[in-house]
Amino acid sequence: MEKLKKATFAIVFVITLSLAFQCASPKVAAIKFEEQTPFILEPVVFQEWYAGIKVGGTGINVFIPISDVNKGIVFDEIYFRNLKGKLIKDEDDYKAVLKHPSRHYTFKIADKPADYPFDLDGNECVISYIENGKTKYHKIKTLNEVAGTYYENGPPSIYTKSSSDSMASLDEEEEDN
Repeated sequence: MEKLKKATFAIVFVITLSLAFQCASPKVAAIKFEEQTPFILEPVVFQEWYAGIKVGGTGINVFIPISDVNKGIVFDEIYFRNLKGKLIKDEDDYKAVLKHPSRHYTFKIADKPADYPFDLDGNECVISYIENGKTKYHKIKTLNEVAGTYYENGPPSIYTKSSSDSMASLDEEEEDN
């Protein structure tokens, strides 16, 4: 009978301890992705860039064409290749500049920060938006890559318009002879 009391006490003690430690452990909230969105997404495009000044670094420009947005929707952030950035409205589209944390020239995928909330494949991204005061997430499973770009005077700024509206071209102009 004495052994039964000790065994019961040990079992109760172990259960109590496991419950106490389970409650104290940090819980990771499961993030639910919205399949149906209150807007229409066109194909998303990204472009790697590098800056020409010393320690200018590298990063990714992401262009997200969004249309038919319901009233009250506010676009917030994008998560792509372990980088995070703010979505900024640019005329009819949204864009983000994601700067690589390394100050050196590199196009390796950044190391995942401890507080990064998603496990994404290299060609997936997540956008967050606020609807009726609640943050929601939508996963985009395929992004299209376009040719990279070089910024001679440092990393791009998404907050100011470029003074030049022309685009660089590799095509040589034909000379009239």
